[in-house]
Amino acid sequence: MPRGQREQIEAYSLSRLDALAPVFREVLDAATAQGLSAGTVMSEYAPGQFEITLQHRDDVLAAVDEALQFKRLIKGVAARHGLIASFMAKPFTDRAGSGAHLHLSLADAAGRNACASDDPAGTPLLRQAIAGMMATAGESFLVFAPNGNSYRRFQRESYAPVAVSWGVNNRSVSLRIPAGPPASRHVEHRFSGADVNLYVAAATVLAAAAHGIEREFDPGPPVEGNGYAATPASTAGAPVLPATWHESLERARASAFLREGLGEGFLKVFLAIKQQELARFEAEVTETDRAWYLEKM
Repeated sequence: MPRGQREQIEAYSLSRLDALAPVFREVLDAATAQGLSAGTVMSEYAPGQFEITLQHRDDVLAAVDEALQFKRLIKGVAARHGLIASFMAKPFTDRAGSGAHLHLSLADAAGRNACASDDPAGTPLLRQAIAGMMATAGESFLVFAPNGNSYRRFQRESYAPVAVSWGVNNRSVSLRIPAGPPASRHVEHRFSGADVNLYVAAATVLAAAAHGIEREFDPGPPVEGNGYAATPASTAGAPVLPATWHESLERARASAFLREGLGEGFLKVFLAIKQQELARFEAEVTETDRAWYLEKM
């Protein structure tokens, strides 16, 4: 978005796309030159917020490499046009934040989608994978919300999940099976913010899927209707998400799942870095501190 400028909310607006057509044309041309699989472009709910979909890759590492290349490409092109492209989770207090949705399907030995099904809820294998993601979501939340700003994104009715839930073609849940032809069945993992480390997030999502499949977990019935208004009975037994960065850190520290899924050595270093970042974040005197207390205390 232009420096110092805030637009009006126009979700899915074609005029907003037209206004930045030279930027998006250059982005897509640069992506083509680099062999990146950029697809559709749409304007999203918040001002200056856009979504560009990267196409499916059957190599997870290649998919994440492409996503990181694409982020750098976008920031570079934006700077050439005098704009700032930011992947903060919550840039503005009164506007929706930005997520990074990971889409996962599983292939059999022949390369076919093992989640493919005429049932909109997918195969038992897909539901077991979803159940694994649900069971480990709370202790893994530090991966999906790795920064202090990350937690400001999670607000009701904001397209960011506030509970551990799943559903079919339901954007108010945290784990969504999108609509589409039977061969395309997969799950959309909606916890991560745009500020996530995609390598760590992808590794954690894969480990969670394997966790559920190996134990043949059951995710329970899908949430129907507004997931933000789901009754406690419809999400009974689901893990509760951490409310703060501090709580996420403590739950990750106690997690046997992360220790096994990410490795003891990696987790030790990851936790140490996040502990230091948390300490610095909490020590910072903010403008809100000064506005509330400087003259009143």
